[in-house]
Amino acid sequence: MNVERLQTDTRMSAIVKHNGTVYLSGEVANDLEGSAEQQTRETLDNIERLLDQAGTDKTHILSATIYLKDIATDFEAMNRVWDQWVPQGAAPARATVEAKLFDPGFRVEISIIAALPA
Repeated sequence: MNVERLQTDTRMSAIVKHNGTVYLSGEVANDLEGSAEQQTRETLDNIERLLDQAGTDKTHILSATIYLKDIATDFEAMNRVWDQWVPQGAAPARATVEAKLFDPGFRVEISIIAALPA
């Protein structure tokens, strides 16, 4: 089976395509000073660009794992942006957890698995 890797370096690939499925690495915002809402918005914009590059879109997302720096303070803010971003009737399976992210400025990281259109 063919595995296609895009935006690959020695440590990871931003996109991996295999057997009709697209896997995105954990995506984060570029602006570490932003609120959870701003970082979620920027992260979702990055995800849309990667999905487009992979040949799919957010209507084909199968699963999302959302990592929050502080679930008590950031969960509602992240959900306000998420709920507006997810297409009606296309909500993926989702898990949201609190995690110590690799830089203290990051409030949100999102990992995505999506299907390629038929």
